[in-house]
Amino acid sequence: MKLVLSPAKSLDFETKIPIDYATQPSFLKQAALINKSLKDESPKSLSKLMKISDNLGQLNYQRNQDWQLPFTKDNSRQAVYAFSGDVYRGLDAYTIPKDKIETLQNTVRILSGLYGLLKPTDLIQPYRLEMGTKYAVGNNKNLYEFWRDDITKALNEELEDDEVFLNLASNEYFKAIDTKKLKVPVITANFKDLKNGEYKIIAFYAKAARGYMARYIVDTNAKTIDDLKGFNYEGYNFSDPLSTETELVFIR
Repeated sequence: MKLVLSPAKSLDFETKIPIDYATQPSFLKQAALINKSLKDESPKSLSKLMKISDNLGQLNYQRNQDWQLPFTKDNSRQAVYAFSGDVYRGLDAYTIPKDKIETLQNTVRILSGLYGLLKPTDLIQPYRLEMGTKYAVGNNKNLYEFWRDDITKALNEELEDDEVFLNLASNEYFKAIDTKKLKVPVITANFKDLKNGEYKIIAFYAKAARGYMARYIVDTNAKTIDDLKGFNYEGYNFSDPLSTETELVFIR
């Protein structure tokens, strides 16, 4: 099984990492090209481009200036331990047993506006660049155009012909994949909570649930759709009436 997650805007480059193992991102050449362009943007222009505060514009200006190759464990951090948003709190990578790290590495892929596609132990440096940012790179009018072919090709090279491919990413990031060219069907998981008498997707809970699902897959070494239907973390359970062949719905 392969699954894709979105990255997180919030980062943690302080907490002690429980493993020594690290890998290099597949698309560092492309990331360096984007960073070269970003380095020319002023703090003010970054604030406008990304719709962020002046303070965050200054922070990310400095991040862009500091970004440099090669990536080492002194200047970088494994992606799955660097992202710290709701999804990653759900995944809770710091408590994944060391004998499950290989399963994590073989299963999870993280979509990124700067790095394209990341494995969990790929080193990254601090950045902020959402996939939906309207930022032209070279002849590409936006990041979707820049990344779509590379990301789709990389996924196809990894996917087995009958492997389950699970979308746990946001719409903003999943649009970076050309699903028409994928060699396998896409299965999407959605998570709904009971509110005012009906089941609804509540963003805060749904983000964490994507992390819980990723953790469940790593914990149980889930391989099939039937395996996914057994997901029961944090009170969620599979809903057959609300699900279809391509969308698995979990409720609580």
